[in-house]
Amino acid sequence: MIHQYKNNGYNIVMDINSGAVHIVDDVVYDVLPFLEENNGEEDILAALSGKYQKESILEAIADCRELEEAGTLFTEDVYESAIEHFSKRPTVVKALCLHIAHDCNLACRYCFAEEGEYHGRRALMSYEVGKQALDFLIANSGNRRNLEVDFFGGEPLMNWQVVKDLVHYGREQEKKFDKNFRFTLTTNGVLLNEEIMEFCNREMANVVLSIDGRKEVHDYMRPFRKGKGSYDLIVPKFQQFAESRGQQKYYVRGTFTRHNLDFAEDVLHLADLGFEQISVEPVVAMPEEEYALREEDIPKICEEYDRLAAEMIKRHKEGKGFNFFHFMIDLTGGPCVYKRLSGCGSGTEYLAVTPWGDLYPCHQFVGEEKFLMGNVFDGLKAKELQEEFKGCNVYAKEKCRKCFAKFYCSGGCAANAYKFHGSINDAYDIGCELQRKRVECAIMIKAALAEEEEKEN
Repeated sequence: MIHQYKNNGYNIVMDINSGAVHIVDDVVYDVLPFLEENNGEEDILAALSGKYQKESILEAIADCRELEEAGTLFTEDVYESAIEHFSKRPTVVKALCLHIAHDCNLACRYCFAEEGEYHGRRALMSYEVGKQALDFLIANSGNRRNLEVDFFGGEPLMNWQVVKDLVHYGREQEKKFDKNFRFTLTTNGVLLNEEIMEFCNREMANVVLSIDGRKEVHDYMRPFRKGKGSYDLIVPKFQQFAESRGQQKYYVRGTFTRHNLDFAEDVLHLADLGFEQISVEPVVAMPEEEYALREEDIPKICEEYDRLAAEMIKRHKEGKGFNFFHFMIDLTGGPCVYKRLSGCGSGTEYLAVTPWGDLYPCHQFVGEEKFLMGNVFDGLKAKELQEEFKGCNVYAKEKCRKCFAKFYCSGGCAANAYKFHGSINDAYDIGCELQRKRVECAIMIKAALAEEEEKEN
């Protein structure tokens, strides 16, 4: 299975099963579809003789055959036959999303957490519940040494003392159980101050800073409850924070909606503010929401991704490069096979914990009682639900089987699939279209930067 496309002047061919990527000339690009259909030389010559010289066509065929023999073109899928074994693999819990605060000081229009309440009541996690959550993680982590804990909300800084106390407790447990905690934090920045920054720089492996881009975009979608915008308050804090972390181990993370389909401008605005680690992601919302993305928006969004990719290459060449999360791709190593097949591990390796200790497959399922899996005091009870999530992979989803991006997106988000189709083994269609485009842009950027490096050498 191959996927071929043209982008920004490059002819790109992806061999899906091997992960190989080829930048080819026009002749090879046009020959490949015939070879994939097992057409012989005579058929290919007859079809392309009016466009290319015979020698060029035969040379292209020979080049393709060499790549095939080298195992980088038209390779077989070696994973599907092993999927049953993969689905029965033993798993351990390695990451928790701690809902440290079901409360928020902003009223973001697109918030799936309903201003932090998650279909329930406002609450702050107590130290006792958080401590039990860390004990649960250690007890259910098996031999895995590296564990992850994300302080999430609502707005976690509204419960800052408990965050600090839990980090301190986690560090104590590391020595006792030979574990290593990687703590992360997501914040809207309203309560950010020098003390918090200093603590995070010492203890947090990554920090996500929520901002949507241009002032008018951000203030419309992320206001305080009385309607005032939050942009002017948070931007100087975020700039200081990013610099204090050496422009590493953080993301400014935004959401674009139907109100700013020109979201490339928001990404570039954040870059112009000095941020080097940027993520601006498409909103996921039901069609009845006025800000929701619709099918007719896809061409414009794809056009914006192309524009952003070209501008990123230009800025990189000018020495003003930055990272865009959705264009980051590893073509030499990348995630392990398990990650490529099943994604984030929600419901198995990754769980969310509410302020009162209930366990859900991930933060986006919190409040959906059908997905309540247990609690940190009594452990995981919904074993059949865990098995269902364990069986969630790219071969369990018909939409994924023949998709060229399946080993990059790993089947997409289970919560989004359930939200739109009522099944975790489906896929959110608009999200799929945009993911495919992002993969294409990411690979094109790799090609352009590799070409530039080759010129320099």
